[in-house]
Amino acid sequence: MAFISSGYNPDKPMENRISDVGPKKYDQFYPPIIKANKGKWLYHEILEPGVLVHVSETGDEVYTVRAGGARLMSVTLIREICEIADKYCDGHMRFTTRNNIEFMTDSKDKMIALKKDIESRKFDGGSFKFPVGGTGAGITNIVHTQGWIHCHTPATDASGTVKATLDVLFKDFQSHRMPAHLRISMACCLNMCGAVHCSDIAILGYHRKPPMLDHEYLDKMCEIPLAIAACPTAAIRPAKIEINGKKLNSVAIKEERCMYCGNCYTMCPSMPLADDVGDGIVLMVGGKVSNRISAPKFSKVVVAFIPNEMPRWPTMTDTIQRIVEAYAADANKYERLGEWAERIGWERFFEKCELEFTHHLIDDFRDPAYYTWRQTSQFKF
Repeated sequence: MAFISSGYNPDKPMENRISDVGPKKYDQFYPPIIKANKGKWLYHEILEPGVLVHVSETGDEVYTVRAGGARLMSVTLIREICEIADKYCDGHMRFTTRNNIEFMTDSKDKMIALKKDIESRKFDGGSFKFPVGGTGAGITNIVHTQGWIHCHTPATDASGTVKATLDVLFKDFQSHRMPAHLRISMACCLNMCGAVHCSDIAILGYHRKPPMLDHEYLDKMCEIPLAIAACPTAAIRPAKIEINGKKLNSVAIKEERCMYCGNCYTMCPSMPLADDVGDGIVLMVGGKVSNRISAPKFSKVVVAFIPNEMPRWPTMTDTIQRIVEAYAADANKYERLGEWAERIGWERFFEKCELEFTHHLIDDFRDPAYYTWRQTSQFKF
C-alpha cells in the first residue's frame, strides 16, 4: 500500500520512474562544434606546446589550450576556471585524465586571446595559475593519489612530492624536447591507486615496517576477524595478550609475511603503519600502456628506497632529474624510456643515470606462463 500511496502503478512499473540516477550522459556536455562534427574529424596537430587544433571534414576547426591543473583544487580556483570558460568557450571546458584543464574555442583569434589571458594569471607568490603545456613529446601533469591530506595509509605525501618534482621539470612541461611522451605518476603506498605500475617514471610511497599493535585498545576498537581477513598474505593471527595481569584479545603479526600494505589499518585503527623512519619512496621506471614500437610494459624498481625529506624531497627530485636528462640526451626519437633502457641494456641505464645497482633490483620473476601464454595485445605477423 505504501507504493500505491506514493503514486506507484503496478500495471505500469516504469511510469514516472527515474532510472538513471548516476552522472548524466557525457554527450549532453559537448560544445556545439564538437557535437556537430563528431565522427568527422580528419586530423589534429600540436601547434605549439599546450595548443592543439582539430580539423573536420566540414572545414570546422577546434583550437584547444591545455593548462596544468591540480588534483586538489579550491572552490575559488574552480570558479575562476568557469569564468574563463564562460568568457572564451561558451561555458565549455574539460579535465584530462592527468588533471590538465582544456579550454576549447572555435576560432584561432579566440584561442590567441584565451592563451594570453590565462598566461597572465598568477598566484600571489608569482607562480602560474594555469601554465600552458603538457602536450606531445614532453612531460605532462603527474597523476597522483591522496597523500597525507586525505588517505590513511600513505608512506609519503602526494601533493608535496608531485609539486617538488614538477618544479624541477617545469621547463619540460612547456616544451617538446623529449624523444617521446614521458609520463610520470605517483602513488603514496603499495595499494597504488595512482596507477604507477605502467609509467615511464613512477614515484611510490613505501612502508618498511609492519603495523604497530595497540593491544590495550585493539579489541575495543576493532572487529578482530575483519582485521585478520583483510590481510592479503595471511600475516595476522588472533592472539591472547596479558597487560597488567589482565588477558586481552588481540592479534600477532608474522613479520616475514607482511608486505606493509596497510589493509589491516583500514579495518583496525589500533594497527597503525605510518613511521617517520621506516616510510619513504621507491622509484620505478620503464612502464607504459602504449602498444607503439613495443608491447605495454610494467615499471621496474631502480631506486629501492629514498627517505622522506619534507618539504622538497631533494634526493628524490635530483634522482628523477638525472633519469630525465639521461633519457633526453641518449634515446632515439619516438623511443619511450623503457624501450631506451632495453635497447642500451639495463646495466648501461644505471650507469648513464648514475644510479646504484644492487642484486635486490634484479627482475627475476619467472612462471610457466612466461613461456607459454600470450601476454600482450600486440600481434606480430
